[in-house]
Amino acid sequence: MRDPEPYPAQRPGSVPRVVVATTVALSFISIWRAAAVVLGDLGSTMFYVGGIAEQALGKSAPWFVLAVLLFGYLIRSIYLESSSMFVRGGVYVVVRDALGPGLAKFSVSALVVDYVLTGPISSVSAGHYLAGLVNDLSVRLGSHFHVPPGTFATAFAVAVTLYFWRQNVKGIPESSGKALRILQVTTVMVGILLLWIPLTVLLGQRAELPPLPTPSTVHFPPHALGWLEGTFWPTIWPCALLIGFGHTLLAMSGFETLAQVYRELGAPKLKNLMRTANLVCGYALVATGGVSFAAVMIIPDEARPYYRDNLIGGLAMYLVGPEALRLAFRGFVVLVGVLILSGAVNTSLIGANAVLNRVAEDGVLTDWFRRPHRRFGTSYRLIGLVTLAQLCTILASRGDVYLLGEAYAFGVVWSFALKGLSVLALRFRRSDQEYKFPLNIRVGRAELPIGLGLTTLVLILVAVANLFTKRIATIYGLSFSVLLCLVFSVSERLNAARRRPGQALELFQLDYQADVSPEGLQVKPGGTLVAVRNYRTMDHLRAVLRGMDPHREEVVVFTVRPLAPAVDGHELSEAQFFSDYERELFTRVVWLAEKEGKPVKLLLVPATDPMLGMVMTAQKLRASRLVVGRSNAVSDQVLGYRIGLAWEQLPQPRHSFLLEILGRDAAVTRIVLGPHLPQFQPEDIDQIHQLWLRLTQQEGFGPDLHHRDVVVAALRYWEKSLEGERREEALAELRRQLRR
Repeated sequence: MRDPEPYPAQRPGSVPRVVVATTVALSFISIWRAAAVVLGDLGSTMFYVGGIAEQALGKSAPWFVLAVLLFGYLIRSIYLESSSMFVRGGVYVVVRDALGPGLAKFSVSALVVDYVLTGPISSVSAGHYLAGLVNDLSVRLGSHFHVPPGTFATAFAVAVTLYFWRQNVKGIPESSGKALRILQVTTVMVGILLLWIPLTVLLGQRAELPPLPTPSTVHFPPHALGWLEGTFWPTIWPCALLIGFGHTLLAMSGFETLAQVYRELGAPKLKNLMRTANLVCGYALVATGGVSFAAVMIIPDEARPYYRDNLIGGLAMYLVGPEALRLAFRGFVVLVGVLILSGAVNTSLIGANAVLNRVAEDGVLTDWFRRPHRRFGTSYRLIGLVTLAQLCTILASRGDVYLLGEAYAFGVVWSFALKGLSVLALRFRRSDQEYKFPLNIRVGRAELPIGLGLTTLVLILVAVANLFTKRIATIYGLSFSVLLCLVFSVSERLNAARRRPGQALELFQLDYQADVSPEGLQVKPGGTLVAVRNYRTMDHLRAVLRGMDPHREEVVVFTVRPLAPAVDGHELSEAQFFSDYERELFTRVVWLAEKEGKPVKLLLVPATDPMLGMVMTAQKLRASRLVVGRSNAVSDQVLGYRIGLAWEQLPQPRHSFLLEILGRDAAVTRIVLGPHLPQFQPEDIDQIHQLWLRLTQQEGFGPDLHHRDVVVAALRYWEKSLEGERREEALAELRRQLRR
């Protein structure tokens, strides 16, 4: 038999081309890695939020920090509801669908301000922790060596930012792994503090709780009131509470990263997101809240100003115990602080990159911004631009943590407020939420989202209060947001002529290979192969993804690129070989895989005969299962028969595998391609047994005759009948069997 040619004929010396497509997506991570990425931002605030808050609010600041952290559980519920509607449920997508593209651009601009400042404030704070330790050790050793904290912190922050820029260019699996290791070390430090702080309170003399925030204990310095200085608003106690709440809101920064890593979470996605969010909120409440209270309770009032930029370092020095032990622990604190605060740079780059990718997918940014890295497949240009903005911010701040903290608040509060308002608006437009913010009261057919409405109202009021009290944040944030909105608008106009309205396609890194092989796709033999061609009918792929166990099964999704017999595949350009249709097809595959939280490999093969291309691909990958969608033109039996005929054309040795045909309904047609045991019904087995009994007991064959002998003899008799005079009679019997 002549070997089949599913691929187009090639010129002498040429090779067939298949395409392995990779994208920035489909790198799924565990809840622990996701929590580590989010806590790289939210958890790192324990190192600086206490000092910033006390400068604005006085000794009552820890109570405001505690209130913000408890309020974080409500923010968590907003993000859970939005993510249950959008896999890529960041603030841009939610605001765009609820409030329109104009406010969406502003919201994402404010959010980018948050991410641009997250890295600098964290890395600069880490530099202050390190500088403080170096200077204190120098004094204790009698040396005159001294490093200027601001300059040292600036240089350190620049170095850390460049390091994590490189790590994010490599991709999120590597960066999330480092975040997890940092969180593990941080947890050890937090555990030691949670044991040592109560021991110090029990044995020491400084054990007074911070004063409750009352009109007599909360006094705002001029720099904490901004444009409200000299007005009557701060004297109104509810307004004063909102102002104080706004000064500590940065303790909650990091929730937008929660929405971004949702895309990377494995199945079950929403349940894993809930676990991640609860883990993040609980960790921040214990760590950040505990440190803020302990610092005021243990560090003397006259000493705290000296440690305001490295508060946990000062706390370590005033714990009970030998000085040598306290110095050693302070060194450990500084090490952990440097790690987690530096890791916040990593978090900010991941978050900003994800947010800007959502904007680019919507056609607001041109494809140039998110073109994948040739080696790593990441959107390295967006990462580079965010890194550049962070470096400029670090240099402009000159290492001033309080200045960065003041500017930081703008993006946090406005992204939260617009997110809450958008989810509230969508509550009245959509009903596909898998999770809803609690406290909903049903009145007749209407459902009133009381909990979501009150939370959104608080966020809007805090945002307005911050607008007037945080002068630096308002000027910096508005200027940056307006500039970024302008960039978005210009880029969107340039992009409009090149893309269809509403088109949002993935950018794929294409790896042209000589042939299909498990090694080229980096898959093990025995996996599942899913054929797709029409992106409007991919119910069979959805069913496979929902039923697969990613730890035991690998899925390759492939499409056959039909080519005329005379076409030479290697002569086609990339645009012809991987056209817009294939790009849109694979984009839908990526979105579906993200929604189910299951990883897949993407493959395109050229073929002059699509069915022969399918079975040959399955043979080359040594797949155990080939899954195809149900045809609207022919029955499952006819489709399976045609694919089976294609399998018969494969060269020996032929690889036997299971063909499954799936559609919208739950019915599955399974056909084994290749020699296999027939699927006998109970009555068939009974008939064989009755024949065996008759032959052994009445016809005298005795115990040497087995059931197999009966079946083999019948098959040989049938074969001879087809070749002899009884051919028509045998065929008529077969037709009667088919009708039965």
